[in-house]
Amino acid sequence: MASNAVPNVAVVLSGCGVYDGSEVHEASAVLVNLSRNNAEYKCFAPDIKQMHVINHLTGQEMKEERNVLIESGRIARGDVQSLEKLSAENFDAVIFPGGFGAAKNLCNFAVKGTDFNVNDQVERVIKDFHTFKKPIGLCCIAPVIAAKVISSCEVTVGMDAEDSKWPYADTAHAIGSIGAAHINKNVNECHVDKVNKLVTTPAFMCNAKIYEVHDGIGEMVKAVLQLI
Repeated sequence: MASNAVPNVAVVLSGCGVYDGSEVHEASAVLVNLSRNNAEYKCFAPDIKQMHVINHLTGQEMKEERNVLIESGRIARGDVQSLEKLSAENFDAVIFPGGFGAAKNLCNFAVKGTDFNVNDQVERVIKDFHTFKKPIGLCCIAPVIAAKVISSCEVTVGMDAEDSKWPYADTAHAIGSIGAAHINKNVNECHVDKVNKLVTTPAFMCNAKIYEVHDGIGEMVKAVLQLI
């Protein structure tokens, strides 16, 4: 890309809300940091039914159905398109915020563990950007998707030793078991797999202060833009 060109980045959402969609603060941090770094962005989401709907006050499942694309519109301020319309040819990079929606709606890792499958459109997008050698950013739980789709890649979801700060460390071991390499990183850091142009950061996989999560996502966004 020419030095004076404005980067154009696709952002793939998975709904709205940490327990059944995109983590709102992570998604916002991605958009803020893209804007801060003078990049343009467009949001996309699969036009599918959510796995389920969670009451975020109680943590209990609700007896209703919601659509991932419609719910993602809450974050994108209505400016979101079906993932089917996303073409790697039209964008310089793609970024996936986290939240349980990444593990429930973009894939079924939350239910199937290491035997999980990736949504067909999500897999297509990742493979296409990888084939075009365009950078892919993922945060929080979303790196498991890249670990499944891109053979022998390197990603991080934080630290692999579980404690009060890293309650989801078992995900790091799951990544290793599906053939990818997990690299330990702190919440305010990112890991860059230069071979595959993958940039990942732990975000809320860490029990951290929100500004630390925001800082780590900022590092991820900057690294993605530097790979363009």
